[in-house]
Amino acid sequence: MHYRSIPDLAETLQHNLHRLPREVDLVVGLPGGGILAANLLCLILNLPMSDLDSFLAGRSFSVGRTKLDPGGVPPRPRRIVVIGDTAPDGASLQAARDRLTAMAPEVEAIFVLAYGPQEALPGADLVFETVPDPCIFQWSFMQHEILERACVDIDGVLCLDPTQEQNDDGAAYLEFLATARPLYRPARRIGMLVTSRLEKYRRETEDWLAARGIRHDRLVMLDLPSQAERIRLGAHGSFKAEVYRQSDAPLFIESENRQARRIAALSGKPVLCLETHRLITPAMLAAEAPVPAGTPATMRLLKRMIRDLIGPRGVDALKRRLVR
Repeated sequence: MHYRSIPDLAETLQHNLHRLPREVDLVVGLPGGGILAANLLCLILNLPMSDLDSFLAGRSFSVGRTKLDPGGVPPRPRRIVVIGDTAPDGASLQAARDRLTAMAPEVEAIFVLAYGPQEALPGADLVFETVPDPCIFQWSFMQHEILERACVDIDGVLCLDPTQEQNDDGAAYLEFLATARPLYRPARRIGMLVTSRLEKYRRETEDWLAARGIRHDRLVMLDLPSQAERIRLGAHGSFKAEVYRQSDAPLFIESENRQARRIAALSGKPVLCLETHRLITPAMLAAEAPVPAGTPATMRLLKRMIRDLIGPRGVDALKRRLVR
């Protein structure tokens, strides 16, 4: 399993600018994540942008323009970059290319995918980064089909966490359960909601989910008598990890970094952390573990040199490659 965040996307675009033609008039985004990629790319290139429908209708947006531009009505674009975030089999990209060719045959179009399962895909002139399936993106993870088999936390994911004042295991908490402000909105049915909310609050939780149209197969809650007992046992992460470990779910989506790391360590399975927008895997945790005191000095020196040479982001990228 692989994950790419919005900063990852910006970095991918920056690192592949040299592969684009020098003379480009417009960036066109394909529906979905292609609009985000087009926004980032047009700002980097200082070019106007459009989406495919708007371009074919003769409209563009000066998102990438700066005060250095002379202004006025730009001429009809002759060379454009059409970009999407991904296309697993290339079919949607080829359909967009066929449509553009039929309606604007005079325009030279370079079709780009930010991410693809292989270097060569039907309809694509360039694939910036090869990422095997399954790949999940920060900008569309709540639309991914994996939700239907995943374990998903509630507080901090589907709604805001309660404040310290609201989390009193009493009247204030009941008010929070009824009025919690929504966060991420799932576009699919969720396989299993796993929360450290107490079992005694099941009805209030289910009422809130139903009122917001959040569909799910199972709701697993912590069966303890009180918040005080939950705190005494420190059961948050271990409870979620055990439910996840015993399930056939391929992913857990957790809000808090500390808990996400604990769930990954105890379950031996990947966890998507929304606090950091990183996919935490057991292999990553092992790679991040401090070097034991008995490790040869040359190995400790080598690890330090690698960190110094490629920096924190480079280390993250290297770890991603190692766990693929």
